[in-house]
Amino acid sequence: MTAASTRPTAVLRDNRRFRTFWVGETISQFGDRISELALPLIAVTVLAATPAQVSILTALIWLPNLLGMFVGAWVDQRTRKRRLLIVADLVRAAVLLSLPVAYLLDVVTLTQLYLVALLTGAGAVLFNMARQAFFVALVPPSAYVEANSKLSLSRAASFVAGPALGGGLVQALTAPVAVLVDVVSFLGSALLIGRIPVAEARPAPPRSSTLGLVRDGLVLVLRHPVMRAALGCTSTVNFFTLMTNALLVLYASRELGLSAGAIGLAFGGGAVGGLAGAALAPRVSRTIGLGRTAMIGVVLFPAPLALTAFVSGPTWARIAALAAIEMVSSVGVMLMDVNLNALLTSVTPDDARGRRAGAYSAVNYGIRPVGALVGGWLGTTIGLRPTLVVAGLGGVLAVLWLLASPVRHIATIDEPTGTSPVEGRRSGSPPNPRNRPDPPPASAGPPHRDDGASSEAGSRAAAPNGP
Repeated sequence: MTAASTRPTAVLRDNRRFRTFWVGETISQFGDRISELALPLIAVTVLAATPAQVSILTALIWLPNLLGMFVGAWVDQRTRKRRLLIVADLVRAAVLLSLPVAYLLDVVTLTQLYLVALLTGAGAVLFNMARQAFFVALVPPSAYVEANSKLSLSRAASFVAGPALGGGLVQALTAPVAVLVDVVSFLGSALLIGRIPVAEARPAPPRSSTLGLVRDGLVLVLRHPVMRAALGCTSTVNFFTLMTNALLVLYASRELGLSAGAIGLAFGGGAVGGLAGAALAPRVSRTIGLGRTAMIGVVLFPAPLALTAFVSGPTWARIAALAAIEMVSSVGVMLMDVNLNALLTSVTPDDARGRRAGAYSAVNYGIRPVGALVGGWLGTTIGLRPTLVVAGLGGVLAVLWLLASPVRHIATIDEPTGTSPVEGRRSGSPPNPRNRPDPPPASAGPPHRDDGASSEAGSRAAAPNGP
């Protein structure tokens, strides 16, 4: 192993602040997996929701992202980003706590469930906008890929154990009470972030109004060839995969006749692929190049979802088939997320991270409610199984954005001598494309709690969040 390949690992191993942040993210991710299963199950089992109502619930979670460009511009002008992260965690904990309280009082309603989805989505937007600047304050550019790989590993691990744990808790405690675990995870995340010492630089005085900063963020994303291609790619894949996400729990429960525990077991078993994908992403990127690895992930992520429509047989076969489909899809989303997130982090100017994230997520996450609503409409009109086929095959079209852009030629993220990757590209030019995978320091972002960012693409139930 070369010095270049070991350096990022060594840097992170000695970085106590990143380790604390990583632990907080891990705790939060496991809590999220329970809520992601519990919220639609509350709608389906407690409130007898229709496919259209379940799709509205999913859409409301992502709807606040339409305001992301304004939130991002506002966050860029704030000095204390860490305080915003803590506030976002505490608000979401309080909102989620209302569900078990209402359930115990026998007053839970679909309207309350919609409000919880909307407000937790708003908290996630604030967290993700502030998270960008906080991440780069903790991690040097040379370790972006490795750091994002570790965050994605935690996210993938949560998808392995979280759904099974969530399914068991839902069956033992009921879905509303199981949400308490996510409440505790938000509190734990806030506590750990509050203990991370970080020097937060005062932002430069704004050169224009908030609306001007919003416009600057949109112009940056739409004119930059790498950002534009990544946005088109992740928005396309998110539109189609959210058609699946809005209906998958409903489909598994009603069409396949699986219990909450069986659904959790299938999703948890399939998420093992996410662990493998997150661990392999840096290695595959070094071998065949960052751009090619991302493109492989873009295809592997949505394509298997079309096969969900053909699942049948005895109970064990249905569980195994869902798990296998999720496994391949999870490998794909990690290969895509880790590499595209790192690339976005690298090409974004330091003083525009909130604006870039806001403009990017307004489109990328804003398309998700549309995909969820279209999925609900198609599920009602043509049936659940045909809708799953359309969603899976349509998502593969996202790779065309990367094929027609400089991303397919980029093998590494370079660190120019004497300057940071960001400073070396403030004019908006893309990173130096290479066709050979023999890197100088390679580096590679997600998530919400990912994140996404997450290449900022949506996995089966997540919300990731990305840079």
